[in-house]
Amino acid sequence: MTRLIIFARYPVAGVAKTRLIPKLGAERAAQLHRRMTENIVQVACSSCAEGQVTLYFTGASKRKFCAWLGDALDYKKQPGGDLGRRICQAFSEAFNSGVERVIVIGSDVPGITPAVIQQAEEALIEHDIVIGPAIDGGYYLLGLARPVPDLFTGIHWGTGSVLAQSLSIINNLGLSVKKLRTLHDVDRPSDLDHLRVDSRFADVINCEPHLSVIIPTLNESKNIAHTLENVGKDRAVEVIIVDGGSSDNTCAIAASKGAKVYSIRGGRAAQLNAGVERSSGRYLLFLHADTLPPPGYRQAIIGILTDPEVVGGAFRFSSDDNSFGMKLVALGTNLRSTILGLPYGDQGIFMERRIFDEMGGFKKLPIMEDFDLVCRLRKRGKVVTLRQPVITSSRRWQSLGTLRTTLRNQMMIAKFILGVSPQRLADFYRKNN
Repeated sequence: MTRLIIFARYPVAGVAKTRLIPKLGAERAAQLHRRMTENIVQVACSSCAEGQVTLYFTGASKRKFCAWLGDALDYKKQPGGDLGRRICQAFSEAFNSGVERVIVIGSDVPGITPAVIQQAEEALIEHDIVIGPAIDGGYYLLGLARPVPDLFTGIHWGTGSVLAQSLSIINNLGLSVKKLRTLHDVDRPSDLDHLRVDSRFADVINCEPHLSVIIPTLNESKNIAHTLENVGKDRAVEVIIVDGGSSDNTCAIAASKGAKVYSIRGGRAAQLNAGVERSSGRYLLFLHADTLPPPGYRQAIIGILTDPEVVGGAFRFSSDDNSFGMKLVALGTNLRSTILGLPYGDQGIFMERRIFDEMGGFKKLPIMEDFDLVCRLRKRGKVVTLRQPVITSSRRWQSLGTLRTTLRNQMMIAKFILGVSPQRLADFYRKNN
């Protein structure tokens, strides 16, 4: 069995990738470091069975790393000392656990793929050591078929002589080594040019992260035009309508406003998941057809999600009805959302596409699919409520009455938490709608 090891630092502005700060600024340098780490974790997890990837972390607590990168990794705190001592200890701990082969990979080499890792594993069947040279004179990958502690002494870490010194030690020890192809790492401003056209990192380099707004609809011809006008037109915003089979002209109106329109049957969860499958944005906003986002919503969403500990969020709730009853509804909703981290779908739920995929998307429930997703998000990390309010139509409260609608909604939540089946909840909702 092979153990794959990654060393990772928490992406703190001014601390991460400091040599890139003159070119990118502290915030974007940290964001690029974050994106490269997420990429290598995804590559590692797709190359190994669960439990075979260990991440040695520094710069933040394990809880923050779990919120950022998920709980599928084996987390260990980085020991003290120079890089050589830390790598040596990681190899020693892995071999002591009983694995046959150990591979350490860098987090700042975009060219590492599952195929590269597979080549390294295969090389260790016939060789003592496999090494992946980096173009700056270091290495991006080191694999051992047995412990070799001498390999980490007398090395001038952080210089362009690391690879040459390592190969000299290997030769002196009489060990066999397989060299992989040379790859670029990203440490200096000159290393950034080839990332500008790489879809995994281009939005960080070019300062234009994209957002996909996904709106499920069913006979929303009276509301959809106004909603889409408030969503606005921005080349960094993609608007996707997933229609559940409207009998009115909802789809035609949406298409005339420039939205991408798809017809999806099977319930709202199926509509939302299908919308994500067809989206291209790195960030997602799930918006009701009668909910108006606040000005600057894209920037607000992307700004808060730069914190790796924040896994999702929503906006404050307000309605188009200024009555005393609806003001009380808004007050209660915002207290629950802010204090408990439990926003509802009519507040505009947002998150990264990466997080959505790792969470498995919306479960195929007949009702409460948004509340279920938020509950799962809360178990992973922070779910925040932004200060800016959305404006949601009060039509549901006007139809049944403010008090009755509020009581029904709270009963639905309570029954869901107590484990009442979603189908029974859907039947209850229809009878009381």
